[in-house]
Amino acid sequence: MQRTYNYLFRSSLYKMALHPPQNTSKLICICTPPITPLYRLTNLQLHLQTTKPTHKLNSTRRGHLRGSNWGLAHSSSSRTGSPMPSSLPTSPCQTTADRLHRSNHVHQPETVCFSTASLPSGRVSARMVYLKELDDKGFVIYSNFGTSKKSKDLESNKWASLTFWWRELERQVRVEGITERLTPEESQIYFDTRIRGSRIGAWASKQSQVLEGREQLEGWVKNVEDKFEGQENIPVPEFWGGLRIKPEMVEFWQGRDSRLHDRFQYTMVEGEGGQWKIDRLSP
Repeated sequence: MQRTYNYLFRSSLYKMALHPPQNTSKLICICTPPITPLYRLTNLQLHLQTTKPTHKLNSTRRGHLRGSNWGLAHSSSSRTGSPMPSSLPTSPCQTTADRLHRSNHVHQPETVCFSTASLPSGRVSARMVYLKELDDKGFVIYSNFGTSKKSKDLESNKWASLTFWWRELERQVRVEGITERLTPEESQIYFDTRIRGSRIGAWASKQSQVLEGREQLEGWVKNVEDKFEGQENIPVPEFWGGLRIKPEMVEFWQGRDSRLHDRFQYTMVEGEGGQWKIDRLSP
């Protein structure tokens, strides 16, 4: 299926809807005024992409899909702090979005490992989530932030990380940054695109709490269904919503022969108004 992309990066959003919305005219957008999205999949396109079988790739095919090695690996010098190509995007969010443009061969490229750590213990927990939005402010996911393990971690430590792994391209992206909750109004825009069952489930589930049995969960769901019976417009729960990871470090990793991988690291420069320092790292 042919896709049409807009490669201009403004305050644009990478948008992904993993469940068919009941109203397909609704878009995930938290920007005012509305702007042209950087990347968007329709629900049908996403369904066709994510239901394709993932084929095992031989080494020749993997080499082909490696492509331009992020478009970052053509610097004449490999020392840390060396000048980068003039075509290198100045924003890591733009670089990530550009790669998502070209992820046709990757199964569910929006899948990402979200890691948090509690203080003072320092214990780390991780889970797989879906990236829902990407703009020049950061990476946005949606989840329960009332009873979940991640919410407990974030109460004591606002730092978090994301790790994308695109096996078919031998690429990964690591993101480290400070988290911030989206406003209820911003979260409501995305919440309205979810099918009714998912909205009911968000209200019903006391995420990560111990259950006496499946029947208890189904009872909670029944209570919420009764509460919103005949009501199409369901408000987003106060304990549920969007979380933005505002990047302070983003690394792009590209697998290369003999494990001599390409690594490029963007680091936010303090006091420079959103400027990024770009270094090549040793594998």
